[in-house]
Amino acid sequence: MAPDLRNLPPLPVSELLSFAGVQAGMKITHSLLVLAVGGLMVTGSAIAQTTTSGAGPGVVDPGHPRVNEVNQREQNQQKRIANGINNGSLSPKETANLEKREASVERQEKADMAKHNGHLTKAEQRQLNRRENHISRSIYRDKHNNK
Repeated sequence: MAPDLRNLPPLPVSELLSFAGVQAGMKITHSLLVLAVGGLMVTGSAIAQTTTSGAGPGVVDPGHPRVNEVNQREQNQQKRIANGINNGSLSPKETANLEKREASVERQEKADMAKHNGHLTKAEQRQLNRRENHISRSIYRDKHNNK
Protein backbone atom coordinates (compact mmCIF):
# COMPACT_ATOMS: atom_id res chain seq x y z
CA MET A 1 0.00 0.00 0.00
CA ALA A 2 1.32 3.47 -1.01
CA PRO A 3 1.85 6.11 1.69
CA ASP A 4 -0.76 8.85 1.99
CA LEU A 5 0.94 11.99 0.59
CA ARG A 6 -2.05 14.32 0.96
CA ASN A 7 -1.24 15.26 4.53
CA LEU A 8 2.39 16.28 3.90
CA PRO A 9 3.25 19.97 4.36
CA PRO A 10 4.07 21.90 1.16
CA LEU A 11 7.76 22.03 0.33
CA PRO A 12 9.67 25.07 -0.93
CA VAL A 13 10.61 25.02 -4.62
CA SER A 14 14.30 24.62 -3.80
CA GLU A 15 13.60 21.41 -1.85
CA LEU A 16 11.39 20.05 -4.64
CA LEU A 17 14.14 20.74 -7.14
CA SER A 18 16.71 19.01 -4.94
CA PHE A 19 14.45 15.93 -4.77
CA ALA A 20 14.46 15.91 -8.55
CA GLY A 21 18.28 16.01 -8.60
CA VAL A 22 18.60 19.72 -9.41
CA GLN A 23 21.19 21.74 -7.51
CA ALA A 24 20.48 25.14 -5.97
CA GLY A 25 22.86 26.68 -8.52
CA MET A 26 20.35 25.97 -11.29
CA LYS A 27 18.07 28.88 -10.35
CA ILE A 28 18.60 30.39 -13.79
CA THR A 29 17.18 27.26 -15.44
CA HIS A 30 14.20 27.38 -13.10
CA SER A 31 13.62 31.06 -13.88
CA LEU A 32 13.80 30.39 -17.62
CA LEU A 33 11.33 27.54 -17.24
CA VAL A 34 8.90 29.80 -15.37
CA LEU A 35 9.29 32.51 -18.03
CA ALA A 36 8.73 30.02 -20.85
CA VAL A 37 5.56 28.63 -19.28
CA GLY A 38 4.33 32.16 -18.58
CA GLY A 39 5.02 33.19 -22.16
CA LEU A 40 3.05 30.24 -23.48
CA MET A 41 0.12 31.12 -21.24
CA VAL A 42 0.08 34.74 -22.46
CA THR A 43 0.36 33.68 -26.09
CA GLY A 44 -2.45 31.18 -25.69
CA SER A 45 -4.78 33.71 -24.11
CA ALA A 46 -3.99 36.28 -26.82
CA ILE A 47 -4.83 33.77 -29.54
CA ALA A 48 -8.06 32.82 -27.78
CA GLN A 49 -9.13 36.46 -27.61
CA THR A 50 -8.53 37.17 -31.29
CA THR A 51 -10.32 34.07 -32.52
CA THR A 52 -13.80 34.83 -33.86
CA SER A 53 -16.50 32.54 -35.06
CA GLY A 54 -14.52 31.95 -38.25
CA ALA A 55 -16.75 34.25 -40.27
CA GLY A 56 -14.94 36.37 -42.80
CA PRO A 57 -15.97 38.39 -45.81
CA GLY A 58 -18.61 36.48 -47.71
CA VAL A 59 -18.95 33.85 -44.95
CA VAL A 60 -22.23 33.66 -43.07
CA ASP A 61 -22.01 33.34 -39.30
CA PRO A 62 -24.98 31.11 -38.44
CA GLY A 63 -24.93 32.28 -34.84
CA HIS A 64 -25.17 36.01 -35.53
CA PRO A 65 -28.65 37.22 -34.47
CA ARG A 66 -28.88 40.27 -36.75
CA VAL A 67 -27.97 38.24 -39.83
CA ASN A 68 -30.38 35.48 -38.82
CA GLU A 69 -33.23 37.96 -38.31
CA VAL A 70 -32.75 39.57 -41.73
CA ASN A 71 -32.45 36.17 -43.42
CA GLN A 72 -35.64 34.95 -41.73
CA ARG A 73 -37.54 37.98 -42.99
CA GLU A 74 -36.28 37.36 -46.53
CA GLN A 75 -37.40 33.72 -46.35
CA ASN A 76 -40.84 34.69 -45.06
CA GLN A 77 -41.32 37.22 -47.83
CA GLN A 78 -40.19 34.73 -50.45
CA LYS A 79 -42.88 32.34 -49.16
CA ARG A 80 -45.49 35.10 -49.36
CA ILE A 81 -44.49 35.85 -52.96
CA ALA A 82 -44.62 32.12 -53.82
CA ASN A 83 -48.09 31.85 -52.27
CA GLY A 84 -49.25 34.83 -54.37
CA ILE A 85 -47.94 33.17 -57.51
CA ASN A 86 -49.60 29.85 -56.67
CA ASN A 87 -53.02 31.30 -55.85
CA GLY A 88 -52.96 33.74 -58.78
CA SER A 89 -53.08 36.92 -56.70
CA LEU A 90 -49.73 38.15 -58.08
CA SER A 91 -49.28 38.86 -61.78
CA PRO A 92 -46.00 38.02 -63.52
CA LYS A 93 -45.14 41.73 -63.71
CA GLU A 94 -45.78 42.23 -59.97
CA THR A 95 -43.79 39.10 -59.17
CA ALA A 96 -40.82 40.24 -61.28
CA ASN A 97 -40.82 43.65 -59.56
CA LEU A 98 -40.96 42.12 -56.05
CA GLU A 99 -38.22 39.58 -56.86
CA LYS A 100 -36.00 42.33 -58.27
CA ARG A 101 -36.41 44.37 -55.08
CA GLU A 102 -35.76 41.32 -52.86
CA ALA A 103 -32.58 40.55 -54.84
CA SER A 104 -31.42 44.14 -54.29
CA VAL A 105 -31.87 43.77 -50.52
CA GLU A 106 -29.93 40.49 -50.57
CA ARG A 107 -27.06 42.12 -52.51
CA GLN A 108 -26.94 44.97 -50.00
CA GLU A 109 -26.90 42.50 -47.11
CA LYS A 110 -24.00 40.60 -48.67
CA ALA A 111 -22.04 43.82 -49.21
CA ASP A 112 -22.68 44.96 -45.62
CA MET A 113 -21.63 41.57 -44.24
CA ALA A 114 -18.43 41.59 -46.29
CA LYS A 115 -17.43 44.85 -44.59
CA HIS A 116 -17.79 43.38 -41.08
CA ASN A 117 -16.51 39.78 -41.19
CA GLY A 118 -19.89 38.24 -41.86
CA HIS A 119 -21.84 40.39 -39.38
CA LEU A 120 -24.28 43.29 -39.66
CA THR A 121 -24.17 46.45 -37.60
CA LYS A 122 -27.38 47.66 -35.95
CA ALA A 123 -27.60 50.52 -38.45
CA GLU A 124 -27.24 48.12 -41.39
CA GLN A 125 -29.87 45.82 -39.93
CA ARG A 126 -32.22 48.79 -39.42
CA GLN A 127 -31.75 49.88 -43.06
CA LEU A 128 -32.33 46.36 -44.39
CA ASN A 129 -35.44 46.00 -42.23
CA ARG A 130 -36.76 49.32 -43.51
CA ARG A 131 -36.38 48.11 -47.09
CA GLU A 132 -37.99 44.77 -46.20
CA ASN A 133 -40.91 46.67 -44.63
CA HIS A 134 -41.50 48.56 -47.89
CA ILE A 135 -41.38 45.32 -49.87
CA SER A 136 -43.72 43.65 -47.38
CA ARG A 137 -46.32 46.40 -47.88
CA SER A 138 -45.94 46.06 -51.64
CA ILE A 139 -46.51 42.29 -51.42
CA TYR A 140 -49.70 42.90 -49.46
CA ARG A 141 -50.96 45.61 -51.85
CA ASP A 142 -50.12 43.58 -54.95
CA LYS A 143 -51.85 40.47 -53.57
CA HIS A 144 -54.99 42.42 -52.60
CA ASN A 145 -55.41 44.81 -55.55
CA ASN A 146 -58.36 42.81 -57.00
CA LYS A 147 -57.10 42.46 -60.54
